[in-house]
Amino acid sequence: MFGLGATELLIIAGVLVLLFGATKLPQMARSLGQSARILKAETRGLRNDGTAETPAVEGAQPVAAAQPVQAAQPVQDEKR
Repeated sequence: MFGLGATELLIIAGVLVLLFGATKLPQMARSLGQSARILKAETRGLRNDGTAETPAVEGAQPVAAAQPVQAAQPVQDEKR
């Protein structure tokens, strides 16, 4: 996991406890888990919704080929 050993993980856990306190860490972990679960459900829903509800357009006409563009001559102002 990212090349972290046991001692590095313990140091990171200790810093988290010092920063946020032991009482807030379980609440933060629970909130993070709920957010991940919601995100996973929404992405699964988007994958399923996108393919089933896209209707095919009936009677669509093919697009005609574009006409080639010619270079225009520069415009000069008339002297008065």
